[in-house]
Amino acid sequence: MPKGFFTDTSVCIGCKACEVACKQWNQLPDDGFHFTGMSYDNTGDLGASTWRQVAFIERPAPLGGQTAGNFSWLMMSDVCKHCVHAGCLDACPTGAIIRTQFDSVFVQPDICNGCGYCVTGCPFGVIDRRPDEGRAWKCTLCYDRQKTGLEPACAKACPTDSIQFGEIADLREKARVRVEQLHERGVKEAYLYG
Repeated sequence: MPKGFFTDTSVCIGCKACEVACKQWNQLPDDGFHFTGMSYDNTGDLGASTWRQVAFIERPAPLGGQTAGNFSWLMMSDVCKHCVHAGCLDACPTGAIIRTQFDSVFVQPDICNGCGYCVTGCPFGVIDRRPDEGRAWKCTLCYDRQKTGLEPACAKACPTDSIQFGEIADLREKARVRVEQLHERGVKEAYLYG
């Protein structure tokens, strides 16, 4: 059964524990952080050294019936979608990008030649090459953890269960129920993506 994430942005508190857990577990370089001056988000975007990013999105409207203030913050933890029809996988000429037994999309670093075709093939701007070595990198869906029956580090570290990991069919049902709950509470802009 394919597995993936359900990310409930309505309960994300922007703590970035998922980013830290991802960097720590995968031993990612500490580059990729910089002061943008545009937001509390010091990560900026996804890339070769930042496989998960919590975006802070300021909206010029209150969220779901709030009466205080004329803006709201949305925190959205973003990551590779491990697409069913993965543009990066289709574009890779060396076979470095494969689909695993868990139905995730994985870059084999020992086979990647750094051509960059996968970077242009990804419609979400997720995969990128490291400037120091040239090879492409992206989220592995914690392939090594899944092989031992563990959930990905980001989901494990999330204190609010904003990031839930499991079988796609189960997650879709959880998401559908959650959207209904939010609509009942007056958050009419809540919807399911993916």
